[in-house]
Amino acid sequence: MTFLPEMGAIIARHAPPDLSPSAVPGLRLYRSDVATRMVSVAYEPMFCLVVSGSKQTVLGDVVYTYQTGECMVVSAELPVCGSVLEPPYLAVSIDLNPTTIAAMMLETDAVAPPDQPPPSGIHIAPLDEDMVDPLTRMLRLLDRPDEIAVMTPMIERELIWRLLNSPYAATVRQIGSTESRLSGVSRAIRWIRANYATQVRVEDLSDMAGMSLSTFHRHFRTVTTMSPLQFHKQVRLQEARARLLSGGEGAAEAGFAVGYDSPSQFSREYTRRFGLPPARDAARLRETLTVG
Repeated sequence: MTFLPEMGAIIARHAPPDLSPSAVPGLRLYRSDVATRMVSVAYEPMFCLVVSGSKQTVLGDVVYTYQTGECMVVSAELPVCGSVLEPPYLAVSIDLNPTTIAAMMLETDAVAPPDQPPPSGIHIAPLDEDMVDPLTRMLRLLDRPDEIAVMTPMIERELIWRLLNSPYAATVRQIGSTESRLSGVSRAIRWIRANYATQVRVEDLSDMAGMSLSTFHRHFRTVTTMSPLQFHKQVRLQEARARLLSGGEGAAEAGFAVGYDSPSQFSREYTRRFGLPPARDAARLRETLTVG
């Protein structure tokens, strides 16, 4: 993997510790010089390559571990927990815009069958060699800022084309197809994330997705590894954790804000999810971030 040292050097020059949007639209850089605790984050559709080190991501009860030279394709908006296992950790990701993918699919007649089952929400695989050249050229734009506006759209089109003709093609086609099963599940996911403090009726979500109740349950679990109600709970708890971490609310206030009527139920479910009661967990995370 002779291309990795060059990629790593560019990321190290341009990325501060942690996640950083770059000057190139849709290109994100990740850098951590130390192993980290498990932290809640939200993934959106993306293609990510690990250039150095290794990381662990937990979605529901499923643990994904990926390392140098491996890539991850995320097909939907997913609440996960992640930690760096082996530093130095360097990675680069490209946002996967459904509209851009759909336009390329129309040009090439690469349409996903509407009744095709959706792929799992996270897919880990070795990097396809055809992706190396356009990824490297996109990273090089960080050292050539005067070329970004002209070159980025062209390289992005090539990356999408490569993805549509790669081992991850089925996942990418589903992202771009408005009639796919993944599109229906994604509509339900977006609604839950926008309305986490509201009570959820699975029947309403299945109508929103355009599926029968049993089909919706099956496909939703395939993408997220969770039932709709488990997913709703996880989104609520992660939002409460973000509120606590900001320091502006106490545990009871954060619980009420995300839709819990009972402080004791909120504390029980929070502790079960994150391993510590709300206030202690937030204090630990603030201390970790301060030290970092």
